[in-house]
Formats: sequence, structure tokens, C-alpha cells
Amino acid sequence: MSRLFPASTKNRVAVFLFLFFICSVFTSSLEAKRPEAFDYKSALDFSQKAIGNRVGDYALTGTDHETYRFSQLLGKPLVLSLVFTSCHQICPMTIQHLAKVVEKARDSLGDESFEVVVIGFDTAKDTPDAMRHFARQQGIEETGWHLFSIAPEEIEKLSRDVGFLYYPSARGFDHLIQATIIDAEGKVYRQVYGQVFDTPLLVEPLKELILGRPQPSQGLLANLVNRVRFFCTTYDPVRDTYYFDYSLFISLTIGGSIILFVFIWMIRELRYRKRLLNSSRDVRSV
Repeated sequence: MSRLFPASTKNRVAVFLFLFFICSVFTSSLEAKRPEAFDYKSALDFSQKAIGNRVGDYALTGTDHETYRFSQLLGKPLVLSLVFTSCHQICPMTIQHLAKVVEKARDSLGDESFEVVVIGFDTAKDTPDAMRHFARQQGIEETGWHLFSIAPEEIEKLSRDVGFLYYPSARGFDHLIQATIIDAEGKVYRQVYGQVFDTPLLVEPLKELILGRPQPSQGLLANLVNRVRFFCTTYDPVRDTYYFDYSLFISLTIGGSIILFVFIWMIRELRYRKRLLNSSRDVRSV
């Protein structure tokens, strides 16, 4: 047997087997620690179940290094997007498309009618300076958007509130691409998915929140004007934009005028018949 396997060969085989055993144990350890694989269906289900959740009052750090509370952003609807600044393709393209749709929403609903918030969820890298640089790169630095960093324990809670799952991966992070629409009271109202999405998917929920709901701070006339704007603000798929449809307003005015005319005519007829009936009674009494 020793002739078949010299002592030096036996030593090399033993070393090889020992190293193979160590690598197997190390690989098994890595497998045990590997984060859960991203599953689109589960992430989508988790995201949808967040609708109706109230977002907590978390501490945020602005690009000016000042501390803010999430509650300071409320009072009007807001659009929330979670990104990581080391993403060099998907997140930038998503934000750039979101910026185009936000501009269309502001054109039709008003510049100050809602807020846009971007939070970096990679807490190790998404510092205030990194968020400011990201805003400058994407051309949103001077557009009235709010960009924030957040602490690790806070992003875990916030991501649960808004239904956002993310896992570390070779590309940085795997996550569902979503923009979360939150109402003025801080409740998740709608989720918008995709790197590129149709304009109405974002604008219609905002229109419902801004124009379709009575605002306690506004008077009866202002709420009535908002209702008219709600019904007359229409999407044009050819130009991919919203506009105020005067024809619908004119149709409503004409329809209301006809109803009013018929109502007045009926009242006059009833009064005329009543006068005839009274005249007939007077003649009979004579």
C-alpha cells in the first residue's frame, strides 16, 4: 500500500481533505447567514397590505444636516420614494421618470398642492451629503423636493409602515420599485410600481386627495371649486398630460340650466293651475 501512495502523497491528500472540510463548513456558514432571497410576489403582497397604515413620526436628517420629524411634512398629500444612492442605473432612472410625472401633476393640481420626499434606505452610505449629491445628479435639487437620511432603526420601522422590502445583493439591494402616496393625515393611500409607469397612476390618486376630498380648512365655496376642478381635470393620453376640460364644465352648466328651467316652468304651471282653480271656484260661488 505504501508503494502505491508514498508518504508525501498521503500528506498532500490529508491536507486537501482538511481544506475541503474547512471550506465546506465556511460555505455552510455563509449559506446560513445569507439574507432571504427577494421574491417579487411576496414583496408586492407586503406592499399592498401597507395601504391604510399610518406612518410613524420618525426622525429624519436633511441635506442641510438639520433634524426633522416626519410629521412636519404632513398637512398635504406627499409622494415618498425610497432609494439607495450607490445605485447607478435603476434608482436614477426611476427618480428621473418620477420627476417628469410630478411636474405634470403640479401643472394640473398646483405647485404647492403636495410634497415629494426621497429617503435613502442604505443608512451606511446615504448620508446627508450623499443625498445632496444624488439630488444634484438627478436634477431635483431646486425643484422643491425633500431629501433625507435616516437612522438604521428608523428605516426598519418606516419600511414596514410603507410596505417596502429590500435585501442586500451583489448589485447592492434587491427591492420593489415603488412610490408611496400618503394622505395629509399620514396614512398610506396608494402604491405606484415600476421604473416607468403611466402618468395617471400617480396623478389620479393625488387628484382624489387634493380635489376630491373636502378640506376642513377651506370654506364651502373653495370646496365647491375643487369639486368642479376634480370633475373637469381630464387626462389626454395623446399628449400624456392633464388639462381643464371646459366642454365638460359647459355641459354641466347647460344641464344645470335645463334642470333649473324645467323646475321654474313646473312651479309657474302649478301656480297658473292654482289661479285657474281659484277663479273657477269664485265663478261658482257667484
